[in-house]
Amino acid sequence: MSSSLRRGALAASVIAFSFASLAACGAGNDAQTLGIRPDNAATTVGDIKVQNAVVITQPDPEAEGPAAISATLFNNGDAAQTLDSIAVDGAGTAEIKPAEGDKLTIPAGGSVVIGGDGNAVATLSDGAALTDGNAQKVTFAFSETGDVSLRAYVVPAESFFASWGPTEAPSAPESGPSESGEPSEGASESVSATPTDEASASASATESGAAEH
Repeated sequence: MSSSLRRGALAASVIAFSFASLAACGAGNDAQTLGIRPDNAATTVGDIKVQNAVVITQPDPEAEGPAAISATLFNNGDAAQTLDSIAVDGAGTAEIKPAEGDKLTIPAGGSVVIGGDGNAVATLSDGAALTDGNAQKVTFAFSETGDVSLRAYVVPAESFFASWGPTEAPSAPESGPSESGEPSEGASESVSATPTDEASASASATESGAAEH
């Protein structure tokens, strides 16, 4: 096993422990996460602290699709700040979707969790450039503090990380529009990560009907 993969395995174990603590404590201005000591990627610049940062790839190393960034952001200042962007070296800039509102805002004296059910989401459109086990440079850009950079481990969305990572890339629909110009039943049902048996059956029925005419 290469040294990078050994580091990745160790990091995954440590990060999983940290995230388990986060999940148990919850998030918010008065959450117990404010007192958690960092066990993995963390850094502080000015009033901003980034903790528990990790980049999560597809569970199958051969799969193509997005990657996710997960982290906890703390604001120890007297004024709220917004997270304007997240960039990962070699993988581009993430799309940020706040849990509420148009911008991801870290309140004064509060914290925000990125990743996980009900929290803000940060997604990289293509995770192909990322290698599990590597420590990738990630830069968080804040409205007042500016850039805050650190190296975060890249781990697959397996085991504990399955609920924090990205979804698999959806497959292309197997059946096209019917002769009437309306989308066939199989086309609408097959817009999922894996085409269903019903979608395949519907596509076959459509092809048989066309052959009879």
